[in-house]
Amino acid sequence: MTVINDSRQISTKRKQVKNPRSPDYVPSVFTTAPLSPEMKEPGATEIPDKQEARVEAANALLFLQGQGRREEREQEATVEESVSSSLSTDEDDDVESVSDIKKGKFTGKSEPQVNFEDVLKALKRENQALRESVEKISLSENSLRNDAEKVKFYTGLPNYFVLETVMWLLVPHMDGMKNIKLSKFQQLLLTLMRLRLDLRNQDLAYRFGVKVGTVTKTVHRMVNIMSSTLVPTAVFWPSRAELRKNLPAALCNSHPDCVVIIDCFSVPFEEPLSRNNQLQQSFHPGTTHNVLKYLIGVAPQGVVTFVSRGVLGNVSDKSLAEGCGFMCKLLPGDVVLANRNLDIRESVAARGALFRIAGSCQEAASENSSLIDSSAETVIVQRHVERVISMVKQRYAMLTGPIESPFTSASERTSNLSTFDKIVQVACALNNLCISAAPLE
Repeated sequence: MTVINDSRQISTKRKQVKNPRSPDYVPSVFTTAPLSPEMKEPGATEIPDKQEARVEAANALLFLQGQGRREEREQEATVEESVSSSLSTDEDDDVESVSDIKKGKFTGKSEPQVNFEDVLKALKRENQALRESVEKISLSENSLRNDAEKVKFYTGLPNYFVLETVMWLLVPHMDGMKNIKLSKFQQLLLTLMRLRLDLRNQDLAYRFGVKVGTVTKTVHRMVNIMSSTLVPTAVFWPSRAELRKNLPAALCNSHPDCVVIIDCFSVPFEEPLSRNNQLQQSFHPGTTHNVLKYLIGVAPQGVVTFVSRGVLGNVSDKSLAEGCGFMCKLLPGDVVLANRNLDIRESVAARGALFRIAGSCQEAASENSSLIDSSAETVIVQRHVERVISMVKQRYAMLTGPIESPFTSASERTSNLSTFDKIVQVACALNNLCISAAPLE
């Protein structure tokens, strides 16, 4: 009975709960029907409600924090918009311009929408223009191909066709030259610039991006190749028939039998000759004249037909003319012109030729009248002779000197020619490839 009473007391204090989630739930071995919504006890949903309330409270707190940050960002955006609007006339236009930029439009209401194909084409044109501008200032084949003035300035040759022809003649002889830095065209161009503009090796090294030693070797090798290949082809003594057929108008009446115009020119050394023992021994030991002297023979048309090897300046013009092999070129009846008295009349006469000086009438009183042409065309002849003689030296500035010491030594053991002798011959050969400065009419 006591147990029963206790159970009754318990049952009076607590009711049997059929909700398994309730702390007052008592399991039973009897099957029970599922609880209906009406049978749910109030305490069964008390804990889930508390959890949901906490979740809702947390979500509300996060939402409020997000709203606060959003308001801060909106305030910052408002400040930025107010600053940008101060730079424009209308705040609405700025908002629309920002939206237009996002949509791919230009700023402003009235401007059209961006066409990216047109932008791409414009960039391609700009890129091409930049490439062309860089190509123009570079020293490449493309930059010289369509620019005759540039070819003439850097090489002395009249146009790119002549330059390409020279290159075609020299390429078979350049196969043995191993040069990783410079192409064959660049080697030729570098050498021609050296002769034409007399640029220093350091300058050429900067222009072509190589070392000074590379420039020196390139110039020496190319001069040797052109001396053995180009000079025999371009510098030769023409036949009398060819000379008379194309005789310039300035000489047709006064000297129809003129075959050559001669003159001597000197080139100074860069340093005193006493330091250059090799050159001193190869010519005349003991001399103190620090110049090299050359005899050049030019046809009336302006083509170089003869050039001597260099001798030191203490040798007279007469000795140079008589000992350089020039006399062997003359035939009986030929007329030799000069713009000054070289005193070789007797030597020329021994070959059956005539020697004439293209002087003025005033010189006839002081000079031998038999040697001086005093006709009315004397002034024209004299100007023509001076122009022909100076043409080569004006075209290739390296012939004016001073001669650097590396060019004064013999380039080959089997040859008596120095490197500068070959340079003079090469310059004369290149001059013959140019359009003559002496008009034929």
